[in-house]
Amino acid sequence: QVQLVESGGGLVQAGGSLRLSCAASGMIFIINTMNWYRQAPGLQRELVATITRGGDTNYADSVKGRFTISRDNLKNMVFLQMNSLKPEDTAAYYCNSVTLSDTQYWGQGIQVTVSS
Repeated sequence: QVQLVESGGGLVQAGGSLRLSCAASGMIFIINTMNWYRQAPGLQRELVATITRGGDTNYADSVKGRFTISRDNLKNMVFLQMNSLKPEDTAAYYCNSVTLSDTQYWGQGIQVTVSS
């Protein structure tokens, strides 16, 4: 089992920045890929950013150049630095981990609201 807890969300004006954190605990040695997803009201959950165990990253086109995902394997944490935020970035953001056996775990989600 892996437990994930997000922090760092909140309300920010358009153009501002936020940094989301996700703390992993439990059987962390089985974690392979870490992801950030988001879900806005009435929309499907979408993959925002991915980071592999080796540090390779990938981003949704909508956030490329504005968001940066990183991970600290010693502290068992993953981060999402969000810059130049837009109102359309408003959503609940979820930390997700995928284990070596492709089992997925989810955090409880954290709200990010960007005002215009």
